[in-house]
Amino acid sequence: MIRRLAVAGLLAVALGGCAVPSWVPWLGKQKEEPKTPPVAAAPREPETPKVDRPDEPRPAPRPRDENVTDRVVAVVNNDAITLADLQQAVAAWRMQSHQDGPVSDEFVRQFLTRMIDHRLQLQEAEREKIVVEETEIEEELADRLKKLNLPSREEFERILKQQGLTIEAVKKNIRDEFKVARVINRKVRFRVSVTDGEIAKYLEANRQKLETGLGYRARHILVVPESGESDAAWEAARIKADLLRTQLLQGADFAELARQHSRDPGSAKDGGDLGALKRGELAQDVEAQILSLGPGEVSTPHRSALGYHVFRLESKDSLEGEGLARAHAQIKEILFREKYEARLEAWLKEIKQRAVVEIRL
Repeated sequence: MIRRLAVAGLLAVALGGCAVPSWVPWLGKQKEEPKTPPVAAAPREPETPKVDRPDEPRPAPRPRDENVTDRVVAVVNNDAITLADLQQAVAAWRMQSHQDGPVSDEFVRQFLTRMIDHRLQLQEAEREKIVVEETEIEEELADRLKKLNLPSREEFERILKQQGLTIEAVKKNIRDEFKVARVINRKVRFRVSVTDGEIAKYLEANRQKLETGLGYRARHILVVPESGESDAAWEAARIKADLLRTQLLQGADFAELARQHSRDPGSAKDGGDLGALKRGELAQDVEAQILSLGPGEVSTPHRSALGYHVFRLESKDSLEGEGLARAHAQIKEILFREKYEARLEAWLKEIKQRAVVEIRL
């Protein structure tokens, strides 16, 4: 069962535009031809005398097929997309996305639009004389079969045959995929570049946003007012925090002082370690106080609703060194994607404008 699903997935990806197998559902009935309204009978002309002629063979009336599957639903320049092509592509999509329910007429029209875009790109590839070697197709096919863990190519061809398909149809689809990818590379991707100046400009405009995801590590000692909320109690707490800071500046061990004097139950036993933090996790004023320090630097006593804190910054990520290099790479990718999508849209618009497309669905 698992292998069948895997093969169905490959068929869904690889078989767009192939012949229609028997399991493909119809997308809808043919529209009935409008009936001609009755017309009043015209005055009769005098009947011409009948002349006996030897019987002549008459062509048999052509039977009408109510389920035409190969009628043209769109013309793209001199290329036709048939109902069979459309049904096959929709069926492949339904297999890949495990959609069993009926599809709407609007969905079918949108799907046909995507097929037209793909056909235009393929025609551009032909115009550019892009060539795909047979060895490339064979390598790609072998790679896909390997991922499916099929015992042999013969087994894959047998499964295709059961669906009314051929290995040549699969190879043609792979060839078309390669051609479209290469023409897009030639017309779009290879013509997009991002300069260092553009990266620097983006960095300055979005520095705060980029720094949001950077981490840091810090310790603290919390000194709380010991005898209520009076001004004297707060002042005593401030003096104690200041004395502890003096000891730290003279070389005392921060972790040991935190274990002895900090009243933060969550971090005192760990030597005041606040752990790995992301920007935005702590209160804004506390975070600003910590990040204003350099690694290893001790803050002046900082008052919060809890008491006075003495912070020490252990380490922090920044847009410097390796962090800056990572940020540059991310920005380059962002700008490249924006330019690529804009150029691709412009190129598709250009080829559509000079194309002759007629939709007959």
